[in-house]
Amino acid sequence: MLLSFRVSNHRSIREEQQLLLARVGDASDAGGRPVPIAVLFGANAAGKSNVVDALHFMAGLVRTSHRDAEPGAGLVRSPFLLDQESAEAASWYVVDLVLDGVRHTYGFGLDDERIRDEWLYRYPGGERQTVFERSGDDIRFGDEAPRPELDLVRSITEPNALFLTVAARSRQAGVQPVYAWFMNVRFRAGGAHGSPDPGSLLRLQDPRRAASVVALLRAADLGIEDMGVEDFDAAEAGDRLSVRGFADRLLRELRRTELSTCLFTTTTARVWVQQKGRGGSSTRLGLEDQSQGTRMLFDYAGPVLDTLEQGGVLIVDEVDASLHPRITAHLIRLFQEPATNPHAAQLLLTTHDVSLLGRCGGEEILRRDQIWFVEKDRHGESALYPLSDFEPRDGENRERRYLGGSYGAVPVLSDERFEAALAARGKAAADDEDAEA
Repeated sequence: MLLSFRVSNHRSIREEQQLLLARVGDASDAGGRPVPIAVLFGANAAGKSNVVDALHFMAGLVRTSHRDAEPGAGLVRSPFLLDQESAEAASWYVVDLVLDGVRHTYGFGLDDERIRDEWLYRYPGGERQTVFERSGDDIRFGDEAPRPELDLVRSITEPNALFLTVAARSRQAGVQPVYAWFMNVRFRAGGAHGSPDPGSLLRLQDPRRAASVVALLRAADLGIEDMGVEDFDAAEAGDRLSVRGFADRLLRELRRTELSTCLFTTTTARVWVQQKGRGGSSTRLGLEDQSQGTRMLFDYAGPVLDTLEQGGVLIVDEVDASLHPRITAHLIRLFQEPATNPHAAQLLLTTHDVSLLGRCGGEEILRRDQIWFVEKDRHGESALYPLSDFEPRDGENRERRYLGGSYGAVPVLSDERFEAALAARGKAAADDEDAEA
């Protein structure tokens, strides 16, 4: 489980920021159980997405640096660009993990050319053990490490590749738990359009797992009775349709379903949805006939269920896009409850949905140690801080206090500036009309 994440010099994050998932009062407990949820609130362009993007970037580099590290090719990163010093300085990424009850710390620093530093420590019994430390081209190992094998891994690690990745791909046992954790980081953008997550489609195609997808959507009270997948064969459709208009019909079907197993063959997978109508009759419709909210929930179904069943972290940026707040609260509850989250999976969200600060069914949706705010200052730098810094009272109306500005991280709006902008727009339009005349 993720205990904390630290990052500096990534997009709008200039100075080091830390997202701490330890329960309030348990930060010093190395073997403590982190919270299963962290939700980031803040104004537009405050940097919420940049926080989760940093973790997504770190996980992606761990998974792929052994493939992408062409000799002399450098690295692609996103440093803070509003001052030259930061643009040239290193970016840093560090995670603290609790794996099988043992705390691990892994991190690295990189610039445009190479990995500058990298390290992995374990804390069995609370005492630090070095797995490896890297500074430039120098990589040192802990006393218990099998030197001959790791020496070989060191010799084949490119300057722009992570040693952790190369060692894990070489099946070195000491790094496998951390590498496996990064492999179980999943990311979804709530505002994304296009094909749903492949995991949702694969689940629906598997008779053993399809029921869980249907149950998730039925629980959201969407009027859905059943769902399934059928092949849409372009060749058969051509036999049934007249030649005239067939191409337009085919493109329309592909565009509507947005669920192609392969766009370069004549067969696509189409999701159908069964709904009850008047008189108790049932009608089978396409997923394309459903609302954007229903389609988005189906898009989440695969990642949510996979994460709950396998463990790991699911990151959702802009979760409020197209989802009703009560459905979002339901997804959060799945991670909160041990009965539905037996593998201690975690959910990391960004949102503008302030209703999540309140209650649902008489219970608080989020604990105070699960709520974080992101705010950007006048220099364009993002800062991350928890609700617990404000020591909120039990029963406090957090939604109202946040909207009132008590916690910060809200936009500072000026009616005068909006009115001036509209007036300027009107004047520009009038000048254009005069010029045309």
